[in-house]
Amino acid sequence: MDDNQNNNNNNIKDVPMVRIHSHQEIGSLGVEFEDQSLFSPESLTRKKHSFHDPLPPHRSLSSGGSENCSSPSPSSIYMRNTVVESIKIVVFSSKLNLLMIFGPLAILVDKFSGHNAWVFFLSLVGIIPLAERLGYTTEQLACYTGPTIGGLLNATFGNATELIISIYALKSGLIRVVQQSLLGSILSNMLLVLGCAFFAGGLVHSKTEQVFNKGEGQTEGNSDDEEAPEISKWESIVWLSILTAWISVLSEYLVDAIEGASVKMHIPVAFISVILLPIVGNAAEHAGAVMFAMKDKLDISLGVAIGSSTQIAMFGIPFCVVVGWMMGRPMDLNFQLFETATLFITVLVVAFMVQEGTSNYFKGLMLVLCYIIVAASFFVHVDPHSVADKHPKRSH
Repeated sequence: MDDNQNNNNNNIKDVPMVRIHSHQEIGSLGVEFEDQSLFSPESLTRKKHSFHDPLPPHRSLSSGGSENCSSPSPSSIYMRNTVVESIKIVVFSSKLNLLMIFGPLAILVDKFSGHNAWVFFLSLVGIIPLAERLGYTTEQLACYTGPTIGGLLNATFGNATELIISIYALKSGLIRVVQQSLLGSILSNMLLVLGCAFFAGGLVHSKTEQVFNKGEGQTEGNSDDEEAPEISKWESIVWLSILTAWISVLSEYLVDAIEGASVKMHIPVAFISVILLPIVGNAAEHAGAVMFAMKDKLDISLGVAIGSSTQIAMFGIPFCVVVGWMMGRPMDLNFQLFETATLFITVLVVAFMVQEGTSNYFKGLMLVLCYIIVAASFFVHVDPHSVADKHPKRSH
C-alpha cells in the first residue's frame, strides 16, 4: 500500500506545473501549457484556433432596430460595467448631450420667473438629447430581446417623446395640439428627415447615383455591420425608465407653456404643434437617417423615415384617441381641410420622389424646400379652432 502511494506521489511530482491564466489572458492569448509535448500538434492547433476566433466587431448603435444587432456574444452579455462606466457610455458619449443642461434650467426659470417663452424654449431644447438617448437605449435593449419583441419596443419607444407630449396635452385639454403634433410628426419624417438624408447622401456620393429599394443583398447578413450591445440588459431597462420619467417631467412644463409662449413670441399654436414639437421628437430618427445615407445605406434611411411615419399613423394616433377617451377628453380624427390637403400633397410628392428607386442631393433639396413651404404655410395659416383664438387678449 505504502509503495503504491509513494509511486503515485512520484508520478505527481513528475507532472509539469500548469500556469493558470486570468480570463482576459484566456480570451486573448489562449491556454498556454509549459509542456507542449503532452498534446499532438494537430490538437494544439485546433485549441489555438478556437481561442483566436475573432469576436464580432463592436460599434455604437444609432438607428435601425434589432435586426441590425448581432446575437450578443458571451463577452458582451457578461460585460460588467460599473455605474460610472454606464453613465459615461449613455450620458457622456455624445456631444448632443450637452443640451441636457437646458432641462433643469427650464424648471428653474419656471419656478423663479414664470416666463412662459423661456420655459418653452429651454424645455424644448432639453428634450432633444433625451429623445435621442431614449432611442439609443431602446435599441440596446432590443439586442437582447430578439427581432419580434425588439420591433415592438422600437415601435413603442421610438415615438415615445411625441406620445408623452400628446398625453400631457390631452390632460390639459389641448386637443388641437395633439392632432397637429401627430400630423406634424408624419410630415417631418416624410419631408425633412428623408429630404436631409437624400441631400447629405447625395453630397457625399456625388459621383455616383444612390440606389435603394432593390432585392439584391437585402436578406444577406453582413457580419461587418452587425453590432453588439454596449450596455447590459438591466442597464438598458434602468436607463429607459430614467429617460422616460425625465421626458415626462419636461413635457409637462413644455405643454403648460405652449399657450403663453405662443402669445409672447407671436408664433401661432399651429406652427408650434406642427413644426417645432415634431422636430424635437424626431431628433433620433433624423440623425440616424442622415448617418446611414452618408454610408450609402439608403434602404435603412428610407425605412427609418417612412417607418416612423407609419408608426405614428397606425399606432400613435389611435393610441391618443383611446387615451383621450379614458381621460374624458374626446379626441376624434376630424382633421381640418388645410391639414388634410397638406398631408395628401406630401404623400404625392414623396411617392414621385421614390418611385424611380434612385436618389441625389437635388431630390433631397426639393423635399427640404417642400417642408419649408409647409412650415411657412402653417405660420401664416389661421386655425379657427386654435387655442390662442379663445384668448385673444392675453398679450400682456
